[in-house]
Amino acid sequence: MKSMLQRIQTVYLLLAVLLSGGLAFFLPFWNESVGVPVKLADMLNGEDNLLRIVPFLFMVSGILSLVTLFLFKNRTRQIIYNRLNIVINFLLLGIVVYHLLMLSGEANVSEKGIGAIIPLVVIVLLALANKAIIKDDKLVKSVDRLR
Repeated sequence: MKSMLQRIQTVYLLLAVLLSGGLAFFLPFWNESVGVPVKLADMLNGEDNLLRIVPFLFMVSGILSLVTLFLFKNRTRQIIYNRLNIVINFLLLGIVVYHLLMLSGEANVSEKGIGAIIPLVVIVLLALANKAIIKDDKLVKSVDRLR
């Protein structure tokens, strides 16, 4: 367990878990025309079927990041799970950006919330984690060659 905590990818994956699994449920994604912030819980009760899957995808992303965090002994599986998680977050980003672009153009300008950039930040964190995992894998393989 000690070796897992000393690696930088653990920090990246932990931040990805906190962002997609926790913080995303509290931050507003946009404001409606009356100024009421829309959060993930509000998307479940919404009329748009496409938006109903967004909270589930955030939960899947958070759980997948947590599972990947504890697979520190199997680096190739970590890389595969991170890549799958990146695809999920690109899907999330696409859905959120699509909906933000389709907001009606009323006289009052719709405000976008900070929650809309969470998938982008998670993608960057997962890419950095993958880079560190690949670097560790190369280091282990080079040491094994010397034996």
